[in-house]
Amino acid sequence: MNAERRSTLRRIGLVVGVGAFAAPLVVNAVHPAGLASARFASIDDALKTLEQLRVEAPRMTGAWDLPHVLHHTAQSIEYSINGFPEPKPAWFRATLGSYAFALFNARGQMTHSLSEPIPGAHDIAQGQPLGPAIDHAIAALQAFERHDGALAPHFAYGALDKPAYTRAHLMHLANHWAEAA
Repeated sequence: MNAERRSTLRRIGLVVGVGAFAAPLVVNAVHPAGLASARFASIDDALKTLEQLRVEAPRMTGAWDLPHVLHHTAQSIEYSINGFPEPKPAWFRATLGSYAFALFNARGQMTHSLSEPIPGAHDIAQGQPLGPAIDHAIAALQAFERHDGALAPHFAYGALDKPAYTRAHLMHLANHWAEAA
C-alpha cells in the first residue's frame, strides 16, 4: 500500500471516529429520546413510584437491597445540589463523562454499575429499614425540585442544567429499577 493510500485511509478513519464520537451529541442536541421508564418519566411519576413502595416493595435482584438503592439514589440527588465529594478530573468530565451523559440522554436511559457507590460518598449499610429509605429518596427529589439555585457539576458528567440533571436523576432511578423483581 502506498503512502498516499495510507494517508487517505487514516483521514477516513479519523472522520469516522470523530463522527461516531459526535453522533450522540448531535442526536441529543436535536431530539433526545423520551425517558425509557414510565415509572420514572417525570419527577411526579418517580414520587408516585416511591410512595407505592409503602404498599408493595419489589425485591432487588442485585448486590444491594432496596433501602440501599434508595439511599444511594438520594445521595446522588443531594450531591447535585450540594456538590459531589470526589469529582473525576476536569478532563474526564469535559470529554468521556459528558459524552456518556449525551449518549444516555439521547437514548433516554442510563446504564452503569449498579453496585458501585458514588466516589467519596459515605458508606450505606445493607439491611436498613425501608420506610426511612423511602422518606430519604422522596425528600431528596422534592428538595431538588424546589431548588432554584446553581447546581453542582456531576462527578462524572460535569456541568448539567436543571432539565439535564432531572433526566439524569430519573434515568439513574430507572437503571436501578432494572434489578427490581
